[in-house]
Amino acid sequence: LTQAGMDHVQVLPTARHPVVYADWLHAPGAPTLLVYGHYDVQPPDPLDEWITPAFEPTVRDGKVFARGATDDKGQMLTHVKSVQAWLETVGKLPLQVKLLIEGEEEVGSEHLEAFLAENKERLACDCVVVSDTAQFAPDVPAITYGLRGITYFELKLTGPSQDLHSGVFGGAVANPAIALAKMLAGLVDADGRVLVPGFYDDVAPLADAERAEFAALPFNEPAFAKQLGVDKLAGEAGFTTLERRWARPSFDVNGLTSGYQGAGAKTVLPARASAKLSFRLVPNQDPAKIAAGLKQRLAELLPPGITMDLHEFHGAPGVVMPLDSPYLQAAARAIESGFGRRPVFIREGGSIPIVNTFAQTLDADVLLLGWGQNDDNPHSPNEKFSLADYRRGIAASAALWQELATIKA
Repeated sequence: LTQAGMDHVQVLPTARHPVVYADWLHAPGAPTLLVYGHYDVQPPDPLDEWITPAFEPTVRDGKVFARGATDDKGQMLTHVKSVQAWLETVGKLPLQVKLLIEGEEEVGSEHLEAFLAENKERLACDCVVVSDTAQFAPDVPAITYGLRGITYFELKLTGPSQDLHSGVFGGAVANPAIALAKMLAGLVDADGRVLVPGFYDDVAPLADAERAEFAALPFNEPAFAKQLGVDKLAGEAGFTTLERRWARPSFDVNGLTSGYQGAGAKTVLPARASAKLSFRLVPNQDPAKIAAGLKQRLAELLPPGITMDLHEFHGAPGVVMPLDSPYLQAAARAIESGFGRRPVFIREGGSIPIVNTFAQTLDADVLLLGWGQNDDNPHSPNEKFSLADYRRGIAASAALWQELATIKA
């Protein structure tokens, strides 16, 4: 950041991982932009599926392979390099710029909300830019105007005080692994509907116009399924794949653990079983209400002889931003300049928990401008970021400063 020409480059403490801050504030009267990113990444597991080491960036076929390449270090770097390009060629920026890079995005930005509240004046801005999403398809740039929220849990079941011999005790003692399987199956029906009480109470129906816009996008469902390595897509009945991914809530089991996991056979009746669970939420759904409904449903499903512990990790609501925002329209012009094509407007199924907090705490519009691709493998082995998209992202970012500068602060 210092080499790029930014001022006041600092590492600032939070209650856990620090944030990195820098600014360039030499355009008085111009709009102020806050660019947000994160330096933390997902765990690289399973390590044996990486072609090259996860934390040793490697260029192959015009792409950088490394954990964090697209989520989010590579995308954040495009904005840093565009600032550097402006300062090295023009000598100044056309607007005021602040950069904030946190270290807890992947675990729900647990301490950033308090940091924002405590540093509201330092971070005051007219608009926030986040590049942590993706293009709609190769050479189809996109602006994301909606995100799903999330609430994440770990469910732990306990039966006997220790693992038992399944021959001696099988049929006489409740098996936590079987109980877990049945309880998880009881959270969703055959049509993909989540069976948590009150889950759909606050879900607003999609407007016909928005459904039509989704349907008009160049989405090839068979090609999408092939890309994912599945022969058929699945989900809630009555909705298209894009509708389910972007604008409908969903439930997923993220991990399961129980019993013997080593090589060969070991006939045990396990003492414990656990699962990691996530619910993706749409705007108006309250994570706290979903958590209460989940606890109620699991209590109904819990069999005799098994005890349960449910731990909630983090939650964040979904968000939808107005399409008529002048900042969003300025971003569309900038992306067209950088990518040579007008962007499409989409929602995204993932969650960026801090987006809603930015909008509320800083009273600022939030732009979600992603340069990555859907097959860049964020959260998966062999994460990558195209160097072509990196360069186009820099060009779009550089154009964005000029476009935003024309908006009256």
